[in-house]
This record gives sequence, structure tokens and C-alpha cells, in this order.
Amino acid sequence: MSGGILAGQQAQQAPHTDSGADQFLKLVQDPFKTAFQANAFWASLGTSIGITIFIAICFSLLRPFNSVVYAPKLKHADEKHRPPPLGKGVFAWVTPLIKTREAHLVDKVGLDATIFLRFTRMCRNLFLVMALVGCGVMIPANVASSNKDLTHSAFVTMTPLNVWGRALWAHVICAWAFDTLVAYFLWANYRAVVRLRRQHFESPEYQAGLHARTLMVTDIPGSLRTDEGIARITNEFKSASGTPRCAIGRNVKELPALIEQHAMTVRKLESYLAKYLKNPDRLGPRPTCKPDKKDRSYSRGQSVDAIEYLSGRIRDLEIQIHEVRLSVDKRNAMPYGFASYQSIPEAHNVALAARKKHPQGTTVRLAPRPNDLIWNNLPLSKKTRRWRRFTNDLWVALLTVVWIAPNAMMAIFLTNLSNLGLVWPAFQQYQLEAHPKTWAVVQGIASPALTSLVYLLLPIIFRRLSVRAGDLTKTSRDQHVTHKLYAFFVFNYLIIFSAFSAVWQFAASVVNAEHQNKGVWDAIKEGQFFVKIMTALCTVSPYWVTWLLQRNLGAAVDLSQIINLIYVAFCRSFMNPTPRQFIEWTAPPWFDYAQYYNYFLFYATVALCFATLQPIVLAVTALYFALDSWLKKYLLMYVFITKTESGGQIWRILFNRMLFAAMLANLFVGLVLKAKGSNMMMYCLVPLPFLLLGFKWYCSKAFDDEIHYYTKATLRDPESLPPGKERHRNDKLAMRFGHPALYKPLITPMVHAKAQHVLAQVYRGRLNSEHSDSVDGYRDIQLDPMSQTRPGKTQGTVPNAPFEIVPGNQLDFAYYKDREEFGDEHGGGDIYGRPSDLVTLRSQTPRSFFGPNGSPSSSRASSPGGFGSRRPVSDGSDGHDVSYPVDYHHPAYRTASAVSHGMAPTYIDQGDPGTRGFYSHTNESESRLLSGAAGMSVGAPGYREEYGRRQVGTPHGEGEDRLSYDYFRRGRQ
Repeated sequence: MSGGILAGQQAQQAPHTDSGADQFLKLVQDPFKTAFQANAFWASLGTSIGITIFIAICFSLLRPFNSVVYAPKLKHADEKHRPPPLGKGVFAWVTPLIKTREAHLVDKVGLDATIFLRFTRMCRNLFLVMALVGCGVMIPANVASSNKDLTHSAFVTMTPLNVWGRALWAHVICAWAFDTLVAYFLWANYRAVVRLRRQHFESPEYQAGLHARTLMVTDIPGSLRTDEGIARITNEFKSASGTPRCAIGRNVKELPALIEQHAMTVRKLESYLAKYLKNPDRLGPRPTCKPDKKDRSYSRGQSVDAIEYLSGRIRDLEIQIHEVRLSVDKRNAMPYGFASYQSIPEAHNVALAARKKHPQGTTVRLAPRPNDLIWNNLPLSKKTRRWRRFTNDLWVALLTVVWIAPNAMMAIFLTNLSNLGLVWPAFQQYQLEAHPKTWAVVQGIASPALTSLVYLLLPIIFRRLSVRAGDLTKTSRDQHVTHKLYAFFVFNYLIIFSAFSAVWQFAASVVNAEHQNKGVWDAIKEGQFFVKIMTALCTVSPYWVTWLLQRNLGAAVDLSQIINLIYVAFCRSFMNPTPRQFIEWTAPPWFDYAQYYNYFLFYATVALCFATLQPIVLAVTALYFALDSWLKKYLLMYVFITKTESGGQIWRILFNRMLFAAMLANLFVGLVLKAKGSNMMMYCLVPLPFLLLGFKWYCSKAFDDEIHYYTKATLRDPESLPPGKERHRNDKLAMRFGHPALYKPLITPMVHAKAQHVLAQVYRGRLNSEHSDSVDGYRDIQLDPMSQTRPGKTQGTVPNAPFEIVPGNQLDFAYYKDREEFGDEHGGGDIYGRPSDLVTLRSQTPRSFFGPNGSPSSSRASSPGGFGSRRPVSDGSDGHDVSYPVDYHHPAYRTASAVSHGMAPTYIDQGDPGTRGFYSHTNESESRLLSGAAGMSVGAPGYREEYGRRQVGTPHGEGEDRLSYDYFRRGRQ
């Protein structure tokens, strides 16, 4: 790096007459020339392979001792979704990857991850075969036909830069061969995806899922915005034997914004508490903050006590949320709703019949999973969504075009700071010459850092734009993000990057010709546009080879999780993490499919486009996919989870982008043939795009219906239902497909247990959770709450409310994965034995309506270790579960020695909750019918546990104390 800067300094010292503007124009003519170093191939190959092997060895040594980072799913997943166990050997992680086949992957990682791995293997196999054909045909043809009088590097010799005549027929033959290979592999994998989708339809989870037999109706006119109106719309198709149960959407007003604001305020309070209570025995000055801009009770710029203000702000928001929830009714219906049928075939038949129809102006489609919906976009009208989509596409197009200039400037100046010195003499004299080593370090860091930052920010920007564009589901949002990212990368980093210098030089020659009084058409012909483009593509081809080699290093970095390790280590050492952050760090991270699909599609597109120009790129791409197909398999099996399972609906996006890449590759071949070949060669390429379009049409007709719909038969007779599928009517459709803001639990501020003894002096509001002036009607004996640490003793005078106390040994996701505030962000509960919309055969009640013990819960889940936590105990005789406090132990679990000596009973641990399915659920509707019955008394009459604990009393009953925190935090019952 310093050598490049010193060379630039020597060039600067040489006499020249060009001004800074002239130097800038010369640099812009070929802004990426510093990247086209053929000698960099061997350096990239050595460093990539060497560092990858080093990272793999380090990973193998660290993995057995850091399962929280390298195998979190082993601890948190339930028995069905738990991956195969890993040994303690250095390379013990390799054996499960080899033995685990695709048939078992679906249960372990889900269908989305399975299709991702299948796509990776498809690319690996495709480019392995293409490398054999390309390197076996194109390289000998180009080398043998090159002009021997011209001296070029080996990379340039393998290109058609110096090839003329009949040897270019090899390009035509390979273009047909490559398109045939692409079509064959896509067809074979399309059939495999159909098979996986059919198996997904027959899986127990899908058969028991409420969304599988539910339709979503949008754009409902005002006259039909009732449950009966939805039924009339769906009955127009007469493809089902019965009438569905329907639920119209309700106007939740400002509830989502209030709940989001409440969550942000809680997290902000937790951060202040974590910093203030870092050393509870030596408290510093109380923290202060600025009031919220929406809070009109304080003047702007005023500083207030952060703990007092945020605690009061939380209480105010909870009151507002409670009041808004009570005011929501069906009179103000929204233009969307859901219709649930008695069987899956009925729902799919109606969806198939309504696929291209819009009865009453509505759109009828299969309902996604409830956690897949973007609820804020459902009320939008067609006109609003259309306008938002147009403005979103306009912004993306503008960003794509505007990025050309920064991309070129980064390539000119950041990759070689001496170029900046050529146009800025003061910088050259006072900075580069004075501090060459310092700026050499900056040059080596700035360009990769900015490029990586762009790669990280682009998915976030496009994802937010897609949400604002009106996407109804997270799945469609991610599909649009993949589409837009791919278009952005192909345009800016492939087309512009590869052909920028040729286009600039051609435009400059045309302008100069006009100054010489020549015609525009004559100038264009003299400019030799196609020759310049072909020359630029051949010149840039070595860069793409070295760039793809460096991607292997990125795959190894993903395996090492080095970024997460550094980030968490830094936060633990130099920041003040909250208990919530500690818990979230131990949870399995979610996999960003849109980002990785974009990378893979872009790599494949680069390889296809340069397959005939630089055939060695095929071998390098095959090497990358061969390595990453194994590394990503480990990551998806043991580390990452799918945040929102779509059932493999991304496949058509991948199929279409691969076909587009093949067509773009034909265009690259056509440019070469136009520059140096004959017209006959060009004519031979003309059928290829049309054949690929016909192949797309065939696959769409042959496979798409099988992928999207369970059956295409018409079911008019109730007896035609599949055997064993009972017909049930009493499902809770309105609750499961109701807006989550109506019943979503509110989060509670978490405080570390080490600071529990100082809460009374830190928080000056009401801490006591006792309300003796209310009577709930369940008990006629007033009991004091029992201490957590001393069973049989009273709680004392410093309870936890309004905070949730988290013991230090429970700062682990294993204790909180059943709570929506944690589980929904890390897999939605499916891999933890808590399916999002499971409907039991007996009750047909959506499972998520129940709390952890199988009974209708309040708006908050209980803390596993906090005050008032409860655990189910079943005697196994009648299927009844009774909830007891954590400190109460059933006689069967007490040790005899403890009881005989008068000691506190000791609970016999039954294993690690994270490894033995502590939070796994059984079929509550069949085995826990009485789990909602009142448990043993744990407090005085009217006692209600607050901020994250279960209510004991009549919901919204007459005797309920309206000053309790629980009263304002509960969802609609």
C-alpha cells in the first residue's frame, strides 16, 4: 500500500503540465484500472485459501468450548427441530454435515433453509459442469487462435481479445451449451422443489396450521365489511362444500404506534438502569434525560430525572394502550378480513378459483402465517399501494443511478490515494508526502470498510422502502428486497463497473469528432463502440476472478462468527448491557435470506457473463459454492434460524433471476461476436432468449399450481374430504388473525438481581404489589406472598414491581424463549415446540391463544425466575395441570432429608431446560382441559402480580383494582 503511494509521489514530482481538471478527466476515463491487476490472482488465491484454512482450524478448536455462539440451536430447539449432537472432537462437526440428508433437513431447519441449501448445491453442480466445458473448450480455442505476435499476460491470452475468424464459433457453441445446462439444472431443481412443497403440505404442522385452511381477503368495499360480507365474497366461487367462518379486520387506531413507543421507552429505561446500577453498592449521580418530543408536559430542552420520567412515561403509555384496546370494536371495520374453511382442500380450491378474479373488486388469496403479515399495510387501498409502489421504484431507480458517481470516485481515489494527490496538490504535498505510512494504512482500510458498509446498509434501506411500498407480508417484502438488491448490484457493480471506461472513451471520441465538424453518425462508426466494449470486458475479467476468490474468505468469516464475537465482547467489556441484551445475545440469530440470495445470484451472474470471456471464472465460482454449500449447511443447522418461515416461496424469484443471468450472458457473447465475428454467428444466438422464455412459460404451467396449491380438485360433497380429517367449527379465527396490537403482551423493564436491594431507593414510586382493599372472590383467607429465596417465609417489604428481576444465572434465552417479546424475533416459536398457529384436532383453538401453561393468559407472559413465576405440575392421571409458584415444590419432588431436618424443600432438577425441552408443549386441548383452573393461593385477596406476571382474579372484574399495573397492561380478553 505504501509502495503505491510512494509511486504516486514520484509521479507527482515528475514535470508535467496537466492541470488538476485534466488529471481528473484522465482518471475518469478508466476509474477501475487499479483493480485490473492480473498478478493479483495468485496473491488472492494464496491469501484466500490460506486464511480460510486458518479460520476453519480456529473454528474447529473453539467450537467445542463455545456452544452458545457456534451451536445455540442444540440448546434451544425442541426434540424434533434439534440438529444431530456434536462431539468434542476437533472435526466432529464435519460428520453430521455429511450424514444429514435433505429429507431430514426440512424438520431440522425448515423448508426455507432447505431450499437455500438446495440452491447452493445447484450452483455448485452447475458451475462444476460448466467449468469442465468452458475450460475444456474455450481456453484451448482462445489460446490456440490468439495472435502470437502480441505479448499479453496469461489471463488476457485466455480471453478472445486477440481472436478472430472461425475460432469464435466456440463462443456460439458454448453459449448454447451453457444455456442448456442452466435450463436442465433449473428444471431438475424445480421438480425437487415441487416434491418438497408437496411433502410440506402433508406435514403434521401444515395440516394442523390454521393458516393452511384460511383465505385472506383484501380491498373489501365498504358495503361488505362484515363477517357475512366476506362469506358472500368467497361463496361466489362455489368451489367449497361449506360456508367458511369469517372475521373482518378491526381498526386498532394508534395502538401499534403506542406499543412500539412503549417498547422503546422500556428499553431506554433499562439502559439507564443498567448504567446507574452497575455497582449497586456505590451509586453515582442519578441519570438525566430530555423528555420525549411528544410529551407536552415538559418544556423543550428541559433535563429531568431519567428513571422517574421514563417510569412515569411507561405508566402513561400503558393507560393509553389499555383505554384504546377497550375502545376497539367491529363497528369501524377495515378493508381486509379472513375466511377459515373446515378443510385445507376447500380453502385451496377457492384460492385457485379466485387467482385471476377480483369479485367485488377484492383480492382473495391464501393467508400467510399470522406472524408473516405486515399489519400496518393491510388497510391500505389499491390506489395507495399502487402509488407507494411507484414512488418506491422511483427512489430505487434514482439511488441506483446516483450511485454510479460515488462508485467511480471510490474506485479512483480510495483504492489509490495518489490519484487524489494528482488532482489536489495541497493534499499531496502536506499529507501524502509528510505521512506516507499513515495514509497507506488509511488506503488499505477505507475502501474495504466503505464497501462493506454499503453491503450492510443496502438491504436495510431496500427493506424499509419495501415496507413503505405497501407489501402485505414479510415474505413478499424480502422477495422485493432480493429483486431490488440484485438489480442494483448487476447494474452498478457488473455493467457500469465493467463497461464504464469503454462508454466514457466512446462518448469522449464522439464529442471530439463533433468539434472537428464531423457528423454524429460518422463519429459513432469511427468510435468502434463494440470493439471498445469487448476490450473493456476482456481487460476487466481478471478482476472478477480475483474478486470471486476473495469471496471464499467471506464464507469462512461467516463460519467463524467473528463479527458477532467481537461486537458482544466489546459490549460486555466497555458498555453497560441490560439483562434483555444479555438474553438476546444468547438467542440463535436469524438468517438474512435476501442478502445471501442476492450475493449468490450476483456471483452466478458474474460467472455466467464472463464464462466465455474468461473461462477460469467458472472454476473459481464452482470452488466458492463447493465450499459455501458445506459451511452454510453447518450454520443453518446449528447457528441460524429462519425468522419468518414462508414454506419455500422464494424459489420463483431465484428461477427468474437465473434465467435473466443466462440471457445477460448471451448479450455478452453477442457483443464479442458483433465486434469480431460474423453476422451468421450473431443469427445463431437469436433463438436463445426466446427458447429461455418458452422454458420459463413451460415450467410455470407445469409446476406452479403444484407448488402453491394443495389440490386442484373441486370439493362439493362433504364426503369427499380426506379420511381422518374431522370437520370442526369452533376455531378462534378472530384471535389468531386479529391484529397483534389487541393482545400483544407489553414488555416489562428488566433489572439485574444484584440491584434488587436498592430498588426502593432508586425508584420512588409505588413498589408494593399488594392491594388489600380489593377482593377477587377466589379466596376468603388473606395470605402474604412467599419469598423466593426462603420458602415458607414472607416476601418482605421490597418486592419487585414494577420491574422484573432477572437472576444472574438466568441471563439465557433458554428461560425466555416462550415469551413473545423474545421468541418472535428468533424463530417465532416454531423450533422451540411452540408453533405459531397450531390448531388441535379436538378444540380447533389456535395454540398461541394459550399461555405457557395452556390456559388463556393475560397480556403478559410470566418470568421464569422472577417473582410470581409458575410451573405446571401434573399427576398424569387425568391430564389436569395445576399452576404453582416457582418456590412451591410438589411432595413428589421434595427430598426426604430436607423435610425431616426442617430444611427448605429442595427441588430435584430434571435436566437443563434448554436441552430437555423445558418449554416444549403438548396438546393442551386434550391433556390440559382444566389448566385454566385457579391454582393454590399465593397472595392476599385481590393480589395481582405485576409487570410480567400472571393475574389471579377475574379479568376486568368488578373487584379488580384499577390502580394495579396489570390492569393497564392486559390485552383484550
